[in-house]
Parts: sequence; structure tokens; C-alpha cells
Amino acid sequence: MTKSSKLWYDKPASEWNKALPVGNGRLGCMIHGRTTTELLCLNEDSVWYGGPQDRVPKNASQNLPKLRELVKEGRHAEAEKLVDRAFGASPSGQRHSEPLANVKVEFGHDADKVTDYGRELDLDTAIHTTEYSCEGAKVKVEILTSAIDQVIVMRVQSSTKFEFAVRLTRESEVESESHEYLDSVRTSDHQIVMHATPGGHQSVRACCALGVKSDDEGTSEAQGGSLVITAKEALVVIAARTSFRHEDFEAVAVGDVFAALERGAEKIWSNHVQHYQSFYHQTQLELGPPSPHDALFTSQRIEKGTTPALVALYTDYARYLLLSSSRPSRGNNQTLDLPANLQGIWNPSFHPAWGSKFTLNINLQMNYWGCLPLSLAPCMDPLFSLLHRLALPDTGGRVAKEMYSARGWCCHNNTDLWADCSPCEGWPPATLWPLGGAWLSSFIWEHYLFTCCISTLRNNFPVLEGAVEFCLDWLVSETFPDGKDYRVTNPSLSPENTFLDEHTGENGVFCRGSMADLTIISSLFEDYLKACKTLHLKPHLLREVGKAMLALPPPSICKKTGRLQEWGIANHADAEPGHRHISHLLGVYPFTCIDMDASPQLSRAALRSLEIRLAHGGGHTGWSRSHLLCIFSRLRMPDKVAESFAALLDASTLPNLFSSHPPFQIDGNFGAAAAVVECLVQSFELTGQGQRVLRILPSWPREWGDGEVKGVRCRGGWSVAFKWKDGVVDGSVEVKSVIGQDECAHRDSVNEYSNTHRKSEERTGVVVFPDGGIVAFEGDGPHLCRIK
Repeated sequence: MTKSSKLWYDKPASEWNKALPVGNGRLGCMIHGRTTTELLCLNEDSVWYGGPQDRVPKNASQNLPKLRELVKEGRHAEAEKLVDRAFGASPSGQRHSEPLANVKVEFGHDADKVTDYGRELDLDTAIHTTEYSCEGAKVKVEILTSAIDQVIVMRVQSSTKFEFAVRLTRESEVESESHEYLDSVRTSDHQIVMHATPGGHQSVRACCALGVKSDDEGTSEAQGGSLVITAKEALVVIAARTSFRHEDFEAVAVGDVFAALERGAEKIWSNHVQHYQSFYHQTQLELGPPSPHDALFTSQRIEKGTTPALVALYTDYARYLLLSSSRPSRGNNQTLDLPANLQGIWNPSFHPAWGSKFTLNINLQMNYWGCLPLSLAPCMDPLFSLLHRLALPDTGGRVAKEMYSARGWCCHNNTDLWADCSPCEGWPPATLWPLGGAWLSSFIWEHYLFTCCISTLRNNFPVLEGAVEFCLDWLVSETFPDGKDYRVTNPSLSPENTFLDEHTGENGVFCRGSMADLTIISSLFEDYLKACKTLHLKPHLLREVGKAMLALPPPSICKKTGRLQEWGIANHADAEPGHRHISHLLGVYPFTCIDMDASPQLSRAALRSLEIRLAHGGGHTGWSRSHLLCIFSRLRMPDKVAESFAALLDASTLPNLFSSHPPFQIDGNFGAAAAVVECLVQSFELTGQGQRVLRILPSWPREWGDGEVKGVRCRGGWSVAFKWKDGVVDGSVEVKSVIGQDECAHRDSVNEYSNTHRKSEERTGVVVFPDGGIVAFEGDGPHLCRIK
């Protein structure tokens, strides 16, 4: 059995896609590990181009009846033309993320003279290390991003005194370019302060500050725009703040640097590791047997394909990436915390793919699919912070009212730094889809299922209720071909996909009641009713929600192909049968509307849909392949899980283990990790008596080996740990109640957090073993069962 928590390489990164990431949720850094001129590419999560915009379409609501009629009559071209003219926002695009800065460290150690080179990222400590020898000197460079001190720190150590220079700049990711996108750089003997304005009206302003402290015999002096350090050991500290959260952002950034330098390297390292591991060590996964490939460098391991240790490393890397790009803040600005975006927190470009925004038609959701089962519930706090801003009367509330004459709030396919909820871009298959916010709201009840945290549920309840209000008003009555009246969405679409009209063969986008829409809305209504019951609230929407739920049409199966119908009322064919999105299968995963035991016929139809997608080249992007992984895990198909993971490594994984769309897009990493934990334990089922079902190793591929897992969280407030060999549990399954446990390491008081949870009550469940054996368990608060 092997356990390696490191990514390691024998040469520096020649490009950004080979560099390695560190981050503390707000600050991110890509490290190249170079010996001549080290390159650190920095990000701060609130550095975005431009300020808030008024983009709400002015004539949408008055054109909504006409649009619905065009969709009903199948006049697709006319419907799309009307959407383009009356429902498109102006300007069409939202704001986009930009890089913060580059730090260049001129070590001057020529590659030809360097020996014993190695660079590694230790996931267990969140520390990057570069080590090498050059002309008799041994050099060690360590870099971390501290959530405690809110700084990026580089410690340079050498066996002999040597000279190196540090420069702070803001340049393109194209290293041959020389344009600097900054306002000013001010250098003194121990500090560099850079100001930058990303651009556009009311843009945020940023300050990046860098400070240096050398050993007692060392020196530091300003030479032009650089700091020149001569020492055996030196500490370089980098901080950044923006006007998004701070009025005097320069003072805060400079203060961060000063405080960290005063604290010193040893305390920074100790505090960082202790704080990080309080999150990271919540879950542990060890897989074996060892393979000869495990001793190879990480890029070579990826090329060689799946081994048990690589599956474990990939999963651990995703946990590390989420902790590094979505950490709750430790101050008074938690309402402005930002979740992981399309690139997490590591965007190299001033013109990033898809704006490096928050994409709500699967990508942002996928970032958090594994968050709760992998015991990283605090990482969801920034997502809830964004949700609250989306649901404000002036953001999502205004869009719902002015575009659709609806109550509540809504958000379309994207949002940005400013919580913009209007349609984004002028692309019909994605743009006019106001259910991105409703889907994102599913995490509110899901968080409660895993944590039983009453205070978080109560705090988020108004957001959930506002999404329900919108969906009630968004539904319209339609008479189906069978003569029955149902309530569906119109206009409706299946995100980013198109169809061929079953009657005319015409290409179309908008339909009535797509499977994706109805899955999201029905699940949202159920969440609302359960939340009301849990919070002992009398739901003022109870009658409306009840009537609407009864009027939603059931899922349908295409008689011709046997697949799950994607396009609602109509039996349209796919214009692109191998499309990357499989939104009509959301009921399998991440939702739980369709499962093997309760709805076998729909499960078979879902599987048929997957077969058709794959037969035509589906799963060709990283995140799409990860969604396939998740669905195969729910359908308990371990062979298909293994096949899809191998395809993910082969076609959609970069040398630094980042997932690629292409280009790099972090959701594939998070989605695949969610699938791995789903193969280990599933907890979405209830028995007929309401007991929680914990299904052990339901989809574990034999080629992924034997292993041990600890700290996988389950719905109902349980945590499980067990070992297995040859697909069978080896020993017992430990089931522990985590209600009241201080799982949020950032809380100031254990008691404060514990008191926010549901009071302990008698709870029962059953463990289902791989061989089909079933054993019941019960608990009343912190409790440990060993079940054989």
C-alpha cells in the first residue's frame, strides 16, 4: 500500500500549464520552479475588469407572451430572433477576471550548471519546494500562501551567500511580451508597492506589496525597480488588497506584509500548516497495491495511466485545490467572499476563456459537488456569500421583476464579481435560461443534509424561498398531447444544446419544459418544504408549491431510442448527438430523482442516453467526462467509471494534473473527485421507514485497488471509515455521528459552532455492504459504531 501526497518534477515548468498552484482562497500563485529567473504568476480573487453595470433588458417582460407563443408554435427562428432583440442584455457581456501581478526572482543559476534539481508540491502541507545545487551551493526555495497571515511567502535558503533580485510587475501571460498593465511601482530598500487598475468604468483598484527580510548578515537595497538581496537566507512576503473590500487597500496590503515579516518564517510556517491541516486531514484516502509507475514524476504518471495511487493523488489534489481557491475569510468581509471560479483562482490571462467567471449551468455547481462528502463544508461558505448577493432586490430580484414580472429572484447562465444576474452573451443555447440561481440554491438543503447545521439553513432560507417564488411564477400551464394539463417552463432550453424539430427538422433551441428545468424546479420545491419542516416554519407558499408539484409532468422516455427525453413536450432529436452537456440526466446526478432501485426504468433510459452520447464522441471535455464519471458511479457501473477516469487522464489532464476543457478549467478536477467519493460511499437513499442508507463501495472499480478511507461525510450527519480488500470490507465499518462536531476550523469557538447544530436526537440508519449484507445502526449525538 502506498501513500504519496506530492506532485513532483525533475525540471522547471516551461509554461503556465506545467506550473504548480498554491492559494489561500483569496490569493493564488502559480510557481514555475525556475533557477535562472523564477516566475510567480499571482491572482487575487477580486481583481476584475470594470465595475457594476446596468444590463437588465428593458423590453423583455412585454415581449414574454409573444415569445411563449412562438415557442409553442415551433417557430424557432422567430423565437430566437425575438430573444436576441428583446431579451439580450446590453452590453451583452459581464465583467471578467484578470491576473494580479507577476513576481520575477532573478537567481541567475544557469540550467547548464544546475544539478540535483527537483520541485514538488506537498498536498499534506500546501507548500511548494524547489531544490537544486549550483556551483557548490545548495539552494532551497519554499513557497506557501497563508490563510492566517493573508500573504504569499517565499523563503530562500542557500548553503552559501549569494545575490538575487526581485521585481514586481504586471505583464501578459505571453512571456515574450513587454507591456506592463499597471499604474505605478514604488521601490525602497526593503519594499516594492505596485498599484494597478484593471480598467473599465468603476473598476476595482488593486495594490500589491512586496517586502523582504534577510538574515543578520544579509543586505537588501533598491536598484531601479528591483530589490537586490545578498544573503544565505531571506524571506520574501507578498500581499494584495483591492477596493472591492477595503477603502484604504494600500494600507491593508502594506500592513499585511509588515505583520508577516515581524512574525517571521518559523511562526508563519507553523501557523499555516496547522490551520491548513485542520481542514485537509478531515478526510484521508489510501489506495494500493503500489505500481512501478508510482515512482515516476507526476507528468510521467499521467502518461502511463491509472494506478490506485494516482486515483488517490487526483482526489487529494482536488481537495487541496478547493481549500486553496474557496476558503472562508477570517475577518469582517465574509459577505464579500468569492467562491472558486471557472479556473479556481488561477487565471493567467487578461483575456481569459469564458471570462474566468462563475458559470451557473453546471460549472460552478460542479466545483462544489465533492465539497460536503469530502469533509470540506467550510469551503462552501464563499458560495453562500455569493448566493446572498445574487438574491438581493437590486440584483436577482430586479432581474426577476423587470424581465419576467416575477416574484423572488433569478440569475441566468453566468455571474461576475458584481453578482450580475442578467443574461450573459448573445448565444441562444445558453443565454436566456433564468434557472442558474435556482440550481445553485440546491446547496442550501444539501449542506443541511450533511452537516445538520440549523443556523446555516436558517440564514440561507430567504435565498431558497426567493428562488421558489421565482420558479412558481416562471411556470406556465400547457396541454400535453395526451390531453392532460401540466405546468412547465416556456421558454425552456437544455443548457448549450440544440435540437432538430421532430416535425420540420428545423434546428431549434427553445422548447417547453426541458428535463433539466423540471428536475431543478421539482428538487427546489422539495427542498423548500423540507427546510420549512426542519425550521418549524409555516410556509406561506405551501399551497402554491403543493399545487405546482402535482402539476409538473413526469419524466418521459423516447419511444424511438429508449433514452430519457431531453426536450420536454416534444420528442426532438439532437442536433449534436455527442454534445458535452448531459443536462437531462441531472436527476441521476447531482440530484437524486432517478436511482437504480426506486426508478429502474428511468435509470435504464438514462443509461441509454449516456450510450448515445458516448457513441457520438461525448465526454470530450474534462468537466463533461467528470459528469459522466459521477453518473456512472450513481448507476453502480464500476467498469464504466474506470473507463471514464482513464479517458479523463488520457485526453483531459495537463502535466500539472489540472483538468482541461481545453483550456484549463478546474471543474473537471472537482467533478472527478466527487465521483471517486461517490464510488466509496453513497448516502442519498432512505429506507421505507425513513432510515438513512449508507451504501459501501457501491461502484468501486477493482482496478483501483484495495484501500482505507477515513472521514467521508454522509447525509444525515454521519462520517464513515473502513478498509477493504478485493472489493470486500476488511474488518468493520466505523459510523460516527458528527452533529455538533467542530468541523469548521475557522470558527472562533467550538461551542459557538456546536450550538448551531440540530440538537441530538435518536437517529437510525443501515449500512449496505458490497456483498448485499445489511446492518442497522443508531446514534444519539457524538457516537461511534463498529459494524461488521
